[in-house]
Amino acid sequence: MTSLQPQQLKKLATMKMPFGKYAGRVLVDLPEPYVCWFERKGFPKGELGALLQTLYEIKVNGLEYLLQPLREGSYVPKYASHSHINYEKKR
Repeated sequence: MTSLQPQQLKKLATMKMPFGKYAGRVLVDLPEPYVCWFERKGFPKGELGALLQTLYEIKVNGLEYLLQPLREGSYVPKYASHSHINYEKKR
């Protein structure tokens, strides 16, 4: 996996899947088996493929919680299970 850029992480938390069974679903909300299917069969070309590859690495390593603060309108209590991270939404 290449180094992550903040804008890539923000896109994973806000961009919607443009096609297929899960069209319209935010990328981070795609089911892990669906993302794993792309890993086996081949990711799409371009930016979407790169984002799905990054999402695959995040999901198989259980790191989805890192994207929570980036989601549109998201709010996670300050003392969430990963209390060392301040998730308070900026006003």
